[in-house]
Amino acid sequence: MKKRSMVFIALIMAGAAFAAGCSKDSDSVSGRGGKTELLNVSYDPTREFYTKYNELFCKYWKEEKGQELTVTQSHGGSGSQARSVIEGNEADVVTLALAHDITAIEEAGLIDSGWIEEFDQDSSPYTSTIVFLVRKGNEKEIEDWDDLVREDVEVITPNPKTSGGACWNFLAAWAYWQEKDGEDEKKTREYMKRMYENVLALDSGARGATNTFVENGQGDVLIAWENEAYLSMEEYPGEYEIVTPSVSILAQPSVAVVDENVREHGTDELAEAYLTYLYSDEAQRLAGENYYRPSNEEILKEFSGQFQLDMNLTTINDFGGWDKAYETYFNDGGIFDQIYSE
Repeated sequence: MKKRSMVFIALIMAGAAFAAGCSKDSDSVSGRGGKTELLNVSYDPTREFYTKYNELFCKYWKEEKGQELTVTQSHGGSGSQARSVIEGNEADVVTLALAHDITAIEEAGLIDSGWIEEFDQDSSPYTSTIVFLVRKGNEKEIEDWDDLVREDVEVITPNPKTSGGACWNFLAAWAYWQEKDGEDEKKTREYMKRMYENVLALDSGARGATNTFVENGQGDVLIAWENEAYLSMEEYPGEYEIVTPSVSILAQPSVAVVDENVREHGTDELAEAYLTYLYSDEAQRLAGENYYRPSNEEILKEFSGQFQLDMNLTTINDFGGWDKAYETYFNDGGIFDQIYSE
């Protein structure tokens, strides 16, 4: 499929005063009326970012097209969200935690083939990584993945069967022990089993896991999206701190137009513009301000004081890409199931 062209927008943004109702949060699809509407089905930790982004984009769309726009957000575990679209959730766009979840929608016939090449950076306008969130003072002295297998440490992480973030968590841990043990899979499986034996509960999504750790006070460490960890520190100043493991993973959330739905809704141009604008300088800085790593390298440098940019990061390509990784680790009967059921 032809790559969607970048739109370079030269707007002078003055504050963040936008029409009420430009963005609304929803756990289900609302009725679609005659006004201009867009439904973004996203994953758990993007709520805050897209609330602000929708205001930014609505202002741009009003100036460009003279149209009032309502953007509805839907959030949940990335795998669950993908399944909801396959089962009839009429998303115009999906902004999910990993490419595999969008590929599943493609395989259901709702997204045209070649979607990953439609936008820059493999249709990943921002990235993140996986870190540990611990309580202030780090009483258990948790510094790296080794500490998560200790008998005195209780771990919080979501379920990789429903959460994209949990898949990234799993692969980051796997990469650490593979590197440490000279790619000895038997030893790696033993460490992974011990880590998951320390997990108190497998929440369905990353936000649920954060609530378990932060609001319910369970566990000693949360394996978290970097942006989610920063948001917790922002919301509860002085109560938490971030520990960066020696090995983590470059997490690349993916975006796509749900082609079958936008053709039916008549929102093709709108949906494309909505995702293209994520690459604008304004949106890239907004991503950084919401603790996502901008894909624009120059703008990412503006946040060098916020992010540790020299982390040792494995990538999904080291696992053979998402199709192979999902089949190996997360499909029914895969390595996660084998480890967790032993």
